Amino acid sequence: MERNIRRPLWVALYAIAMAAVESAVVVYLRALHGGAEPLSVLLHEIPDRLVAIEVGREAATLVMIVAVAAIAGRNVWERFLYFALAFGLWDSFYYVWLWVFIGWPPSLFTWDVLFLIPVPWLGPVLAPVIVSLCLVAGALWLLSRSALRLSRRAWVLASVGAVLVLLSFTIDYHYALIRTDPPRFRWEVFWAGIVIAVGGLIWFSRRQAPPSTEGAKD
Repeated sequence: MERNIRRPLWVALYAIAMAAVESAVVVYLRALHGGAEPLSVLLHEIPDRLVAIEVGREAATLVMIVAVAAIAGRNVWERFLYFALAFGLWDSFYYVWLWVFIGWPPSLFTWDVLFLIPVPWLGPVLAPVIVSLCLVAGALWLLSRSALRLSRRAWVLASVGAVLVLLSFTIDYHYALIRTDPPRFRWEVFWAGIVIAVGGLIWFSRRQAPPSTEGAKD
């Protein structure tokens, strides 16, 4: 039991610390560009030649998360869950640390450039925080139920939900390229993806739950 708790704990500590490093980078960029908001730093202030470096940094971050998950997990399934745990904590604590360092974002509905691979992701801070909380909660729950495996239908629903969530972030990516203010966020697409993915996961996992011992005695 102690070992089972220790693995997620170390992965969590790594993700939270890495989020602090990444948020510090944004703080430095903001300071170098006259205190601009993180969104405007990326959309308006950073020279195009530095955007490629930023994309490389994001790719390196993903590699680090994958590497830690590969070390922590004992099989492909556990590695996937540890990746979800690390990614969710890293993404959510990135905003926690930014708020601690510079008081940003002032609101969960503040817009941000969330990611740049393969195209810019745009949305209010609340949206990636919701996704991160779902990833963390789902990963911890499934890690505690090591015998549970998702069915093919559950994977299909989770994949469809993930595509819809990604679409809500990237459908208006061209606004970042022309460097203008973002439009209304596609909440209807986002929530459809969350409901399909989370609902499918819960429903199929309940169907796979082992029968109770009381039923067996009867």
